[in-house]
Amino acid sequence: MDVSEITGQRRPIGYWIKHLHGLTESSFEKLLAEEHLTRRHWQVMNVVAREPATVESIDAELSPFLTAEQPSLRPVAGELRERGWLDGEGELSLTETGARAHADLLGKVTATRTRLTDGISVEEYQATIDVLRRMSANMGG
Repeated sequence: MDVSEITGQRRPIGYWIKHLHGLTESSFEKLLAEEHLTRRHWQVMNVVAREPATVESIDAELSPFLTAEQPSLRPVAGELRERGWLDGEGELSLTETGARAHADLLGKVTATRTRLTDGISVEEYQATIDVLRRMSANMGG
């Protein structure tokens, strides 16, 4: 099946996924850079905000974002600890200051996510996620 026959578009889904990924990453990078943070800092904080976690469990949850250059988020957790936002030896948790910072960032992140889905219904969003999940499964992922 030729996708352009279905959509009337010359650009296939891979183009749009890559394009959207770049725009999303750029938006979040700019937002977090204001606080001298990276997306990985935010992700670690977000995991720990739900419940205390070990570095190993954080790495497991965020494994899709790990690379050969960054095989663990231990250094990122260390940077958050140096800021006074994380505490704990085995299990890490947000400090009071870290919880306030997370709440502030959550408001900004939520606003960015809202902008991303502006004009898209809940049903359209859910259908998109379902289609992408099934396409991933089709490709063995």
